[in-house]
Amino acid sequence: MSPLFYILFREKAAYYLDFKEKLHGLSDQQINEYYELLSDTFIQRETDLNRACIEFLEQQVLGAEVLDVACGKGYLSERMAEQGFSVTGVDIITPSATTDNPKYLEAEITKLPFPDKHFDTVVCTHTLEHIRDIEKAIAEIERVCKKRLIIVVPCQREYRYTFDLHIHFFPYEHKLREVLGPKGNIDKLGGDFFYVRDML
Repeated sequence: MSPLFYILFREKAAYYLDFKEKLHGLSDQQINEYYELLSDTFIQRETDLNRACIEFLEQQVLGAEVLDVACGKGYLSERMAEQGFSVTGVDIITPSATTDNPKYLEAEITKLPFPDKHFDTVVCTHTLEHIRDIEKAIAEIERVCKKRLIIVVPCQREYRYTFDLHIHFFPYEHKLREVLGPKGNIDKLGGDFFYVRDML
């Protein structure tokens, strides 16, 4: 596996190959620095979401105020804004665009700068698999959610070396239930698990 990483990532290959080994000793800030350092080597695409998830998600948003947690380049935030929702996107590295809707803020999922029940719908896609303190992240997105919580994670087996630096893996629905609990509905759409929970 390592020759492939060196061919693809050259001098940055070691960061991918050593990530799991060093993970236990890395602070959250150091993990964020990994993502910033390697951001130019990630597969360049508009979104990690598959088409089925995007279409289903757009039907599931409830209320007017939406938070897109770990919004990445803002693809989903922009789509929801175009549908008429008032969208706030947060991430550790935010899109450079400055707009009124969506508006972007720099923030971490484990420490969101919003009051309790601030957003009607909170959307978190392809993010929890990257977060070391997954319980704290889930508690935080639940805290700021008033009506509906939407979470999407990849259905993926665990591997030592991955191109995406995932920390958690959800090959089966019961693995996702272990962290999200018994409430809410889970569907498998394409290669992703799609979770919807009403907070009312």
